[in-house]
Amino acid sequence: MTGTDQATEAFVAHRNLLFTVAYELLGSAADAEDVLQETWLRWVGVDLDTVLDQRAYLVRIASRQALQRLRTLGRRKESYVGPWLPEPLLTAPDVAEDVELADSVSMAMLLVLETLKPTERAVFVLREVFGLEYDEIAEAVDKKPDAVRQIAHRARSHVAARRPAGPVNPTETRKALAAFQRAIETGDLQGLVDILAPDVVFLGDGGGVVQAVQRPVVGADKVARLLAVAVDRLTEATLDLTQINGQPALILRFNGEIDTVTALRIDHGQITGLYSVRNPSKLSHLTKEVPLTR
Repeated sequence: MTGTDQATEAFVAHRNLLFTVAYELLGSAADAEDVLQETWLRWVGVDLDTVLDQRAYLVRIASRQALQRLRTLGRRKESYVGPWLPEPLLTAPDVAEDVELADSVSMAMLLVLETLKPTERAVFVLREVFGLEYDEIAEAVDKKPDAVRQIAHRARSHVAARRPAGPVNPTETRKALAAFQRAIETGDLQGLVDILAPDVVFLGDGGGVVQAVQRPVVGADKVARLLAVAVDRLTEATLDLTQINGQPALILRFNGEIDTVTALRIDHGQITGLYSVRNPSKLSHLTKEVPLTR
């Protein structure tokens, strides 16, 4: 087997992992794919005889490329029209079964990660989600291991203060989903209010391309009224329950074309967050399931 063949075999074996790392750092599937291309170009130039752990080495390359791109993305988001939401991914059932992975790629968690500085986000993700050692992370982010430990501690505290509640009971989740879908399909405004948490938050992302709410909508009554307006359009559309980013979500289609993806956050039997993506450029990865892994 040639060196190129060995490099290809290793890259393919870890591709899903590398994509997951890049996506968790960037919140964008398109940018994560670009990171994979850049990782491959650097990987084929590596002398594999000097690599002790191919997985760790590849993750370090991908992390460096993602970190560079993350800093560029921050500048792009400053001019984004309206709220910015992560690019939704259609995920397989096995992602939801891995509770820690599902939580780490959920819309709610990715938005928490958005509040971290780029290096803090990289350190947190590599340590808390993928379990890299501090010296490995240090190589990826060009810091000394002691500095990485301090950054990790700071990032953990920041995330702990903002992260959503822990995993909920699956039975409660199923009941809440059924009640929510029933209320939406029947236009039951009181039913919507009942299933929404008092402090529920609705975020919409149209990217300035299509209509979407420009500010967060907070409170069960306000969110229910907003959803009731959308219900009037359902006579012309289909509404399907699916898994987006390891969490329950609804896909709204008109004439078979995806119009809106709304991911749901459910805590203690009530919906606490709705993340509605309408920007067409963020809906292109919903034609097939995207494999994510740790």
